[in-house]
Amino acid sequence: MKKILAFDIDQTLNVAKTPITSEIADLLVKCLDHFEVCPISGQKFDQFLIQIVNELPNPTPEQLEHLHLFVAQGTQYYRFNIEKNDWEQVYNYPLTEEQVAKITATIEQAARETGYWEEDKLKPGDEIIENRLSQVTFSALGQKAGTEEKYAWDPDHKKREKIVARCKEISPEFDYEIGGTTSINAITPGMNKTFGMTHLLEELHVEKSDILYFGDMTQPGGNDYPVVEMGIDTITVRNHEDTAYALRGILGVI
Repeated sequence: MKKILAFDIDQTLNVAKTPITSEIADLLVKCLDHFEVCPISGQKFDQFLIQIVNELPNPTPEQLEHLHLFVAQGTQYYRFNIEKNDWEQVYNYPLTEEQVAKITATIEQAARETGYWEEDKLKPGDEIIENRLSQVTFSALGQKAGTEEKYAWDPDHKKREKIVARCKEISPEFDYEIGGTTSINAITPGMNKTFGMTHLLEELHVEKSDILYFGDMTQPGGNDYPVVEMGIDTITVRNHEDTAYALRGILGVI
């Protein structure tokens, strides 16, 4: 029996950038009675709340103690403090202002040179490049673009592969990972899901064999691939329906 169920978010627990479905929410609450549940994603903390935590149907404080939020690929970690009845940050490894500025300039230059700087498609108040403290994220159409529009933009990752290749030429001192539907996460070397999962092992005092990980980008170059390279048992899913199917099977044998 595994002790930890760890999950990517976009395309694994939900439709990209949308709240989890009621079925996934119900399944996650049931999982909290049997496992430590650990979403790990490149997203910001408030998106973890919007897309996952706020959708859970009446979880008890005791259940929330078993939910661990590994934000920005696990370079930030939040857990529920039952005494304060609120989330608290356990650690954070932010980029410097100079690193953020260099990455931002690099990504914009690469996207413009490859012809994929889509500023004209942004909705009011949205942005293409976002500082997520411990990583910088490029979202080609912004965060507010419609789901269908995002899915259609780069389904085979070819556009983002070209942007990443140019980024590596301009600023090879950083790493660039393709994630979600339109995103590229830029980080300092080693600050990917390997970093996050290593800290998960330390914080929860478990072994690799205790973890079952779910992700949709497990191919080389995908942001879930570092977990595969670590030798952690991984289930590759295409969407949240696949995840729901697997969780029903897991819960059915408990």
